[in-house]
Amino acid sequence: MKPKAVILVILAIIIFIFMVQNTHVIDVKFFFWKLSMSRIILIALILLIGFIAGFVVAEKGGKRK
Repeated sequence: MKPKAVILVILAIIIFIFMVQNTHVIDVKFFFWKLSMSRIILIALILLIGFIAGFVVAEKGGKRK
C-alpha cells in the first residue's frame, strides 16, 4: 500500500473516532438563528465544507500554472 493511502486511512479512522465520541446535542448560534443539533452532524458539516473549500482553492491554483 502506498504511504499516502496509509496516511489517509489513519486520518479517516482518527476522524471517525473523534466524531463518534462527540454525539451530544448542542445549540449552535449563527447571527439570528439558533439550531440544536448533534455534535457529530456539526463536525461532519464543517469537515465537508473544509474539503470543498480546499478542493476549490486547489482547482483555482492549478489553472494558473
